[in-house]
Amino acid sequence: MARVMAAAQTHNVHIDKPLFEGHSCKQALAVSGVTFKGSTRSEFSWSCAVSRARLLHTHRKSGFTLMSKQRKSIGPVAALSMRNEAALYYDFVVIGSGVAGLRYALEVSKHGTVAVITKAEPHESNTNYAQGGVSAVLSPTDSVESHVQDTIIAGAHLCDEETVRVVCTEGPERIRELISLGASFDHGEDGNLHLAREGGHSHRRIVHAADVTGREIERALLEAVVRDPNIFLFQHHFAIDLLTSQDGSEVFCNGVDTINSETLEVVRFLSKVTLLASGGAGHIYPTTTNPPVATGDGVAMAHRAQAVIENMEFVQFHPTALADEGLPIAPEKIRENAFLITEAVRGDGGILYNLDMERFMPSYDDRAELAPRDIVARSIDDQLKKRNEKYVLLDISHKPRDKILSHFPNIAAECLKFGLDITRQPIPVVPAAHYMCGGVQAGLEGETNIKGLYVAGEVACTGLHGANRLASNSLLEALVFARRAVQPSIEHKNNTKLELNICDQWAHPVNPTSLGDDVHAKLITKTREIRKELQGIMWKYVGIVRSTARLLSAEREIAKLEAKWEEYLFQHGWKPTMVGIEACEMRNLFCCAKLVVSSAMSRTESRGLHYTTDFPNLEESKRLPTIIMPSSLVHATWSSRQLYRQAKEIDTCVL
Repeated sequence: MARVMAAAQTHNVHIDKPLFEGHSCKQALAVSGVTFKGSTRSEFSWSCAVSRARLLHTHRKSGFTLMSKQRKSIGPVAALSMRNEAALYYDFVVIGSGVAGLRYALEVSKHGTVAVITKAEPHESNTNYAQGGVSAVLSPTDSVESHVQDTIIAGAHLCDEETVRVVCTEGPERIRELISLGASFDHGEDGNLHLAREGGHSHRRIVHAADVTGREIERALLEAVVRDPNIFLFQHHFAIDLLTSQDGSEVFCNGVDTINSETLEVVRFLSKVTLLASGGAGHIYPTTTNPPVATGDGVAMAHRAQAVIENMEFVQFHPTALADEGLPIAPEKIRENAFLITEAVRGDGGILYNLDMERFMPSYDDRAELAPRDIVARSIDDQLKKRNEKYVLLDISHKPRDKILSHFPNIAAECLKFGLDITRQPIPVVPAAHYMCGGVQAGLEGETNIKGLYVAGEVACTGLHGANRLASNSLLEALVFARRAVQPSIEHKNNTKLELNICDQWAHPVNPTSLGDDVHAKLITKTREIRKELQGIMWKYVGIVRSTARLLSAEREIAKLEAKWEEYLFQHGWKPTMVGIEACEMRNLFCCAKLVVSSAMSRTESRGLHYTTDFPNLEESKRLPTIIMPSSLVHATWSSRQLYRQAKEIDTCVL
């Protein structure tokens, strides 16, 4: 718990800027009202959202297709009405169906009912798109200490060493658990697991399933979840806001409001424990390897709920996403997310060239193509700008054809669709937004400063990655922290009492059907335009290379764009408590974009993924995490406040 900071414990620089499905052996219960008591909670406060932040630099111490016949259906429940909307109670609610959420659900389901809420199909997560693998010390020639040092060096010495040691030490056992759950990984001719090497690693320690490792892990976990009678999957349920209450200075999480994206029904989930495992925010940028669901929903919800946020300036751009414009046959339509060319291609000997077939990485770093991702991405960016070119080339064709096809079958197949044979031709690549190293601050057991709220996976900032994530450490971190969050979650659940009289204290979100189809269509069209504008601003001013002037421009442009969007919505009859998928994603994108900008502006040095031309050097005195503390609601935008809180404010004004 030492890593998790409370607002009252922190005193440093204050930057006053607006930021922004089954039967069950234990019946799920639908109720009309719930009060949660961990100890004594006398009143519920509506001041549970944040629009401004204290930015502090402080020391840390202190695809698998789920067939319909496989799906569980929700058994009969004692459904009660709550303003004509559903309210469901589960012991545990998990927001997200990637490796972190599913692994956690499989453990806590032994102690109660679990609702797994997923924004799209259950397999549509960042996990499913992870190609490279999971890093773990499984070779007798490797060591935990070596993995620790590789992680810290890649993280530009901003990593929390205790966290790093915990993850590297517990990693091997988490891999064995995956195998016992049915995950199948590649083996070598000697019968042992085939271990690959990727950039930044000093040893071969990447466990993988060809180049579709995430897909294989997701398959195994989803199959196990479907078989579990205590886990209920709710697909196509978009999480809107966390339901929070307050007792003195402590904030408690009591569940989450969602909207069914197929029926537009608002569904309220009440729980004793909530795990936030909703992934990252890649879509604040125009080009990202993340799936369409990665719109920063978890970080934004947590921020509005008064969670502490950490290190949001560190956005990892994967150096090698497939550059469609360099393919012999152009794709017929623009991809929703860029196709990733795994780090393992460079780890297996892939070489980077500019369009004149000049190798350039040795001139940037002695480790050449095996340098950490931040260095490779900046080197490619520099080449593109100097030469006025749109992509570089990654060549693995000098390796034996059979090995290329066995190690990278998915990449080979994807490229061949567009006339490119990677066993004979180089692959056109370009950097793309890939991973958020920052997120909701988490302790060693995934706990946050909000009681009953735990985090795991990309949405969390555990201190593992520091200023830059080491390749294949993300799935490892998700597995370790999902498992570590189990015991405290069970204890919190057992110590939390339930009363049936509070649910209506939280105003219910409403869908915008009253506006009419024509108006709603206009609002969706405008929101999509605004989204593209925001992504353009982030790429132009808050990309791989930054400057103070660019960040100030980003802050101004984002504020103007958000005001323009909100004005358009409300002029067309939108109400503060209205919800729609596009609008909710947009408010989350705005929130995360502003968190990134504000965090970047507060770091006056270049470290890891944050490189600024005004402060190009790394400074030891500034080797501190960026902490964003909850603060006042003055001048808060619609995107920055919980919806039910805004309803309370409206009622107060009317009175």
